[in-house]
Amino acid sequence: MDIEWTPAIIAALWAIILGGAGGALTDIGHWYRNLKKPSWQPPDWLFGPAWTIILGLAGWSFYLAWTAAETTAGGIAIGALFGVNFVFHIAWSPLFFKLKRPDLALVENVFLWLSVFALCLFLPLWSPLAGWLNIPYISWVSFALLLNWKIVQLNAPFGERTAEA
Repeated sequence: MDIEWTPAIIAALWAIILGGAGGALTDIGHWYRNLKKPSWQPPDWLFGPAWTIILGLAGWSFYLAWTAAETTAGGIAIGALFGVNFVFHIAWSPLFFKLKRPDLALVENVFLWLSVFALCLFLPLWSPLAGWLNIPYISWVSFALLLNWKIVQLNAPFGERTAEA
């Protein structure tokens, strides 16, 4: 199997940067520990390995779709899908952890979900496997959206009160 190195490096960097930024922007500190969370929230240690696997699979899907694209327009479309997803993925952690605004993160999470749905929907135009590789991603983001919603429900309101805490 011949590897196309430019797409492989870009897809790997996409996944590594998202995973690294997500970890760097996640602050499991006093504020987070004091939030009321549902009993069904996974343990904190699970999020890192889950995201590593999910982003690894999504990065692989990026590579497969891009290398299967037969036109420049196809490559640009795939790059745009992953670029939009990158922006929405990276925006969630600062909203939730740095600004301490789970309510805003919940709204942003809807856009993240839509960007992952777009990956699942459109990548099969180039590679059926590429679409399937994002099923864990949309599943986890769906779960995270429900978890985010429940945290907002249990802890609202946010904003002024949060800034003082």
